[in-house]
Amino acid sequence: MSEYGPKTALVTGATRGIGFETARQLAEKGVRVLLSGRAHGPTVEAARKLRESGLEVDPLVLDVTNTDSVSAAVAHVEDEHGRLDILVNNAGSRVEKYGRNPSEQPLRQWRETFEVNLFGLVGVTSSFLPLIRRSEAGRIVNVSSLLGSLTRHSDTDSYTYSSTFKSLPAYSASKSAVNSWTVHVAFELRDTPIKVNSVHPGYTRTDMNEGGGDLEVADGAATSVRMALLDGDGPTGSYVHMGETVPW
Repeated sequence: MSEYGPKTALVTGATRGIGFETARQLAEKGVRVLLSGRAHGPTVEAARKLRESGLEVDPLVLDVTNTDSVSAAVAHVEDEHGRLDILVNNAGSRVEKYGRNPSEQPLRQWRETFEVNLFGLVGVTSSFLPLIRRSEAGRIVNVSSLLGSLTRHSDTDSYTYSSTFKSLPAYSASKSAVNSWTVHVAFELRDTPIKVNSVHPGYTRTDMNEGGGDLEVADGAATSVRMALLDGDGPTGSYVHMGETVPW
């Protein structure tokens, strides 16, 4: 263990699904976890469940789309912990309905999707970056999706090449933008110990997928946890799933 004590991680969108499981797995590995969600009640309840298992998990109310909420969260983390070692940008939204053609999806859904999946992620990262710079070896993990891969979207053998997933153009584009943001921030921080990576969790059975998927939630969280705990020889600016590079 470092002379700085246990690592502190913040996981956004962590009241359920992959985010909740990411918080659990990090805490089980000895990381002090700030479990965040936008609503007070569900956030406190989710943290309570993990604390009852003996894990060091604290709730943190954080609405990634609200600048005042983000600022308040930054101030809290600075006052309580002085730094942030790991940021897992897990919060995400999929509001589009399966079955529509891409051109039929309302423009308002594009704006709503990007507000959470991209603008919220960028705002949270930029706001917490001064605290991450105080870490011995900060880690930023951006939860993307295989739907963010332009290569896979054009691969007729990929599940993304289907009417089902082509009906999610805003979600897909927002995750492609997350991948672009990842490589830009990784470049900015290339001469620091901070590593910035995108992850594809896998097609995981969660509420967002309406119960569809190939992986259990524990497996869906595994890549985020792995990249959050990278050692100094690990990659930065990468897009990975289960240790394998995903094509852009």
